[in-house]
Amino acid sequence: MHSNQLDRQLPISTHNPSNHFSFTISPSTFPESPKPYILKKCIALLLSCASSKFKLRQIHAFSIRHGVPLTNPDMGKHLIFTLLSFSSPMSYACQIFSQIQNPNIFTWNTMIRGHAESENPMPALELYRQMHVSCVEPDTHTYPFLLKAIAKLIDVREGEKVHSMCIRNGFESLVFVQNALVHMYAACGHAESAHKLFVLMPERNLVTWNSVINGYALNGMPNEALTLFREMGLEGVEPDGFTMVSLLSACAELGALALGRRAHVYMVKVGLDGNLHAANSLLDLYAKCGSIRQAHKVFDEMEEKNVVSWTSLIVGLAVNGFGKEALELFKGLERRGLMPSEITFVGVLYACSHCGMVDEGFNYFRRMKEEYGIIPKIEHYGCMVDLLGRAGLVKQAHEFIRNMPMQPNAVVWRTLLGACTIHDGHLALGEVARAQLLRLEPKHSGDYVLLSNLYASEQRWSDVHKVRRTMLREGVTKTPGHSLVELGNCLHEFVMGDRSHLQSEEIYVKLAEITKLLKLEGYVPHTSNVLADIEEEEKETALSYHSEKIAIAFMLLNTAPGIPIRVVKNLRVCADCHLAIKLISKVYDREIVVRDRSRFHHFKEGLCSCNDYW
Repeated sequence: MHSNQLDRQLPISTHNPSNHFSFTISPSTFPESPKPYILKKCIALLLSCASSKFKLRQIHAFSIRHGVPLTNPDMGKHLIFTLLSFSSPMSYACQIFSQIQNPNIFTWNTMIRGHAESENPMPALELYRQMHVSCVEPDTHTYPFLLKAIAKLIDVREGEKVHSMCIRNGFESLVFVQNALVHMYAACGHAESAHKLFVLMPERNLVTWNSVINGYALNGMPNEALTLFREMGLEGVEPDGFTMVSLLSACAELGALALGRRAHVYMVKVGLDGNLHAANSLLDLYAKCGSIRQAHKVFDEMEEKNVVSWTSLIVGLAVNGFGKEALELFKGLERRGLMPSEITFVGVLYACSHCGMVDEGFNYFRRMKEEYGIIPKIEHYGCMVDLLGRAGLVKQAHEFIRNMPMQPNAVVWRTLLGACTIHDGHLALGEVARAQLLRLEPKHSGDYVLLSNLYASEQRWSDVHKVRRTMLREGVTKTPGHSLVELGNCLHEFVMGDRSHLQSEEIYVKLAEITKLLKLEGYVPHTSNVLADIEEEEKETALSYHSEKIAIAFMLLNTAPGIPIRVVKNLRVCADCHLAIKLISKVYDREIVVRDRSRFHHFKEGLCSCNDYW
């Protein structure tokens, strides 16, 4: 039946589609059992003509006018099911549901699913409790919908209760219930619990594998994600676009470029390179591995691009030290009439910050508000504090924080404290920032280290020791630095003074050779980075054993001349290592890419892409 025929059949006012029907008609007005053909006709109309929420309201009104009571469970069931297919707000569905007399399990499940897929999944749990009070037994579909809501709420305690009920009611052995449980634990940050369930499952499908791999990738366990992906291949399970997104995220986290490239080849082979989400993850991988040319190539070859694609490359260019190129790309986004997101502007402000473009940064901050109507969030204010701090405008950065329209968080104060350690003469401001951090995050080890750096730069060794004693007393431990390099499809991890590697003896001989050659080039160790009151010679020895230097020595031993070296460091690279790696790139004629906590450094022929500004 066409919509114009429907309009003729429904003698109701349709002049204002925004009107909402208020259920003021008493159910007792109509008989409890309408004529069967009327009910069938209304349900048929729903199935064939309800192409929009407005048409559905017309049909609902038609059913009421022709004697179908609001309490009728069959009509209510079809109304709710059809309504949820429009992804409409749940308010209208809730009104219908509240009128139904003795709704069946299908209707309960539909309502739980609707809430689970909405922006606010909390009512799904309340509905489940109401269902239990009403003595309605759950079926095979109830728990997957309910667990989906719990996963969105990230409420593992509630998830564990539902898991117990699944076991008690005999549904735990069903593969789609098991998949929902695995997804719930992974989404709640309990990747190991998800994996335990996965191991016990007698039957697994692609959804199961994807849930656990994604759980590992999202919860900072990229090695486990890659191991499971290899197992998946050995069992003959073919990955899909969702698998590749998780795999590429894990590769990006670890800087595993070689494995990411193999994933790229596979994607092209099976046609997944046309999948927008997978292509965006691939772009992100290359950017996060410092292969920015390859990231740009992926971007240029994408048939379909969205704002995420543009944003990923803008941020990638910015963190790799190509701030001007990032801003040019942003102009390209504007020329195409695309609407930048909040995250896009984080990338733009980051580009300005890491390239020392203060005036441009403030201009984009203004345009974000005035031209695009984007209200700045704490992340944007943090970028502006970083912009001023990196440029040495530490007092202006403090003033900017004081004038923020929201309470600054720990990250903002930490940014100011970091700026005080980089630029001399701001000890008092650094102590102000530290006082705020003690109030907000008293156990954050990085803040103690920053304050210790600040005192050491002023030669205030007694205060350095006082900070260290406080750390010991409060049980605060410093995050140990480590560096990762990829060789022969294996990741090698090194820490400061590491002698656990099988090639340790050769590595330390190579380190001695490197130090000797660098000194011939005029290298003088930057001993102010060693935050202890010890002899200069001991400081030089400590510096030569930093994890990134050990990693580079290992790669020089095991790769052919001219092959680029890529290092992932979990902390900010120190000034001495930065100077040394510049000279290593010149002496050994190697391109060396180091990804530290905040950005990329592309070292080549004795220079760095950051222009010594990081």
